[in-house]
Amino acid sequence: MSKSGWQVGIDIGGTFTDLVALLPSTGDVRSIKVPTQRNDPVASIRAALAAAHLSAERVDDLVHGTTLVTNAIVEDRVEPVALVATAGFEDVLDIGRAGRQHLYRLDLLPRREAQVPPEHRIALAERVDFTGAAVLTPDTAAIEEVVMQAKAMGVESIAVSLLHAYANADHERSVGAALAKAFPFVSLSHEVNPETREFERTATTVLNASVMPIAARYLDRLQREVKGARLHVMHSAGGMASPEAAAKRPLSMALSGPAAGISAAASVAASLDLEKVLTFDMGGTTTDVCLILGGTAEISTDSKLAGRPVRQPMVAVESIGAGGGSLVTLGTGGLSIGPQSAGAEPGPAAYGRGGTLPTVTDANAVLGYLDPTKRLGGAISLDVAAAEAALAPLAARLGVGIVELALGVQRVANAAMVRALARVTVERGVDGRQCTLLAFGGAGPMHAARLAREFGIAEIVVPRFSSGFSALGCIVADMSYTQQQAVRLLSAQWDAARFATLHDGMLATLTAPLHSHGHGADEITVERTALVRYVGQSYAVEVPFSPPLDLERLGDDFRKRHHEIYGYATDEHWEMQSLRMRALVARRTTFGPLGVASESAVPTSVTPCWFEPTAPHPTPRYDRDRLPAGARIAGPAIVEDAWSTIVVPPGYTLSSDAMGHLWIREDAR
Repeated sequence: MSKSGWQVGIDIGGTFTDLVALLPSTGDVRSIKVPTQRNDPVASIRAALAAAHLSAERVDDLVHGTTLVTNAIVEDRVEPVALVATAGFEDVLDIGRAGRQHLYRLDLLPRREAQVPPEHRIALAERVDFTGAAVLTPDTAAIEEVVMQAKAMGVESIAVSLLHAYANADHERSVGAALAKAFPFVSLSHEVNPETREFERTATTVLNASVMPIAARYLDRLQREVKGARLHVMHSAGGMASPEAAAKRPLSMALSGPAAGISAAASVAASLDLEKVLTFDMGGTTTDVCLILGGTAEISTDSKLAGRPVRQPMVAVESIGAGGGSLVTLGTGGLSIGPQSAGAEPGPAAYGRGGTLPTVTDANAVLGYLDPTKRLGGAISLDVAAAEAALAPLAARLGVGIVELALGVQRVANAAMVRALARVTVERGVDGRQCTLLAFGGAGPMHAARLAREFGIAEIVVPRFSSGFSALGCIVADMSYTQQQAVRLLSAQWDAARFATLHDGMLATLTAPLHSHGHGADEITVERTALVRYVGQSYAVEVPFSPPLDLERLGDDFRKRHHEIYGYATDEHWEMQSLRMRALVARRTTFGPLGVASESAVPTSVTPCWFEPTAPHPTPRYDRDRLPAGARIAGPAIVEDAWSTIVVPPGYTLSSDAMGHLWIREDAR
């Protein structure tokens, strides 16, 4: 990639669109937010560029994170799809896993209704067994009949998911080639999710097909209207891809925004030599946490989105419905936070836009953490009286004061976040107390210190650009492509030739788009992870390895990792269930140190803040943009930028480094 023009990252959120731009030749950095135009995301990008005084012609690379695909799925605005399946398996979406989504709610349906209705399902007489051997090959007439049936359904998107296509995709390729001549959008299961578990594979392929028209129209318009810059799109595994690749597999953009934030966190963790990091991203509606080990985020391939299975490599983000705008309610079990939210409109009562229901943000406003004399981002005026009025009915029902209730809301919200942190650490065999907490998002730095204390974490980092971290992640992300392929080879009956064929085929597929962008083999790094399990186990353990594959070492590494997670390991035979590969070209994007004119940290004001119910503390407030490197501030203190607030409680100290990162540590007792 050229380094003569601007490198720009843009993340479109539900409320704001964030932009971070870097000019490598001079080190010039620009960071802005503009309101998202929810019905016109391309206009949001143009508005962000204009606010940063950048024309597309001055931009070399524009990397974009978007919630377009996620919102379409969550809001059920996807396109209708026809499904081609092996005869006898057309109803796999109805059969599912025979479990209930809500175990104790018998008044609710067991699971979401199948995305493809029975009248849009097409049976193809074909069969491949689990070894990949062709048992029944469809002839030309059978394939032409499939195309004719699909044409009669009046859809433009077709999903093809044939039984055992992960082991031999020849039949699926033949059907896909014929359908591609008649339909603009064809999604093939061996390209989307070449693994076992036919229900999840079929559901994922259908979901991918249903968002293909939406993504194609959006990306086509974006390329036409943002001319001059090379466009890239963030994908859910934490890297960036070409628009062409994203259009073919748009489901890979489903966690584009959160993945960009994790990409930035991994970059910061690597630059600071932090071995174990927990990310803490608290936004308006949700809080997302993720584990980063050795500068690399954990990856998951078994997720759900809006109740539908999504078998795609994605950053392993644990999300809970507890954000700044989450509603506070009182039930039989006491106070609870979310998952319902006040949303962007009207938002929390403290925003003065007509909201009347109590939220976490209202509690923070009552405690004095938010400055009512300033306009948040120059756009939102805080109304503390409205926040108090929203909390008052709950306080009256509990028989406590407003401040005591607000402190209770904080504790309940933090308790939910502690559980999320435990799920991404303890359940993965990692002691979370040894991690550094990396806090970002609009509200993350406000809760970070108290959360760290409750979880037992000693060190917190609030990184530079923390309020626009996903946009930063777009800039620092590697260009990468990830795929996971079923292998199913036993250690005692290893077929080296078959493994080599699978490995080399995946490698060629993943490196092809990188080569097409002009990157040579010497620029491409390949990461390999084996998913290994004991014979008969349901779930596999991730074991990284380097070529050439050493079976004995892989077995030893598997047993060691199995013991770390489950507390035991045996000498039983194991099998490689799947192989995950990631091909990437690293981006060496660097930001220079901050140049702050002032020589010491000088507070802009002193206001009362509540940290316990007995009495408020006189708390100095600081402008983050004016903090010099090496500054040390003893709590209680508040550090603010235009969009976020960092709370340093009593007993903590904040220090700043030359790169603009803020470190918060609890004082020694």
